[in-house]
Amino acid sequence: MLNRHAKIIRLIEIVGEVSGRKKLQKMVYIGKHLEMDFDERYEFHMYGPYSEELTLRVDELCNMGLLDEQMESKGAIHMYRYSLNETGHDFLKFHEVDFGSGERAILRMNEENSRFLELVSTILYFSHLPYEEMKGKIFTFKSKQRYTEEEIQKGQTFIEELRALMKEDGGTALM
Repeated sequence: MLNRHAKIIRLIEIVGEVSGRKKLQKMVYIGKHLEMDFDERYEFHMYGPYSEELTLRVDELCNMGLLDEQMESKGAIHMYRYSLNETGHDFLKFHEVDFGSGERAILRMNEENSRFLELVSTILYFSHLPYEEMKGKIFTFKSKQRYTEEEIQKGQTFIEELRALMKEDGGTALM
């Protein structure tokens, strides 16, 4: 059970800090699609793929004192930042988590904003469809985001970039 928690802690340790719940959701979803060893189940939600399991796990990690959660208010919008504290570092000493070349992909994902990662995760969610149908789903379900075809193409290029990072060392190492 705690191995699943350790994977989330390790992701945050790799990047130092994740700004936003949505961003963390998308990073784990994209990582899962890149065959990183994440266990969370996802459903399509208002902001793209969403895992209630991940939300609960992060809450548990914060309640156990393994992750620090800081909330910033910007008007009506609340932004959460997650970082690893000393207790979390100590916890990881007892749980071997090695994402292998996936660590570079995790770092690369963290460089992007949550809006772009939302698009990338939505592209992956509908990747089983032909391109035109996938694009139509994005324009329909994500109409408020006003994504352009150019952004969709940029998202697909980003996915290929992440896949290339994963292959550099022969893929990820599993726990």
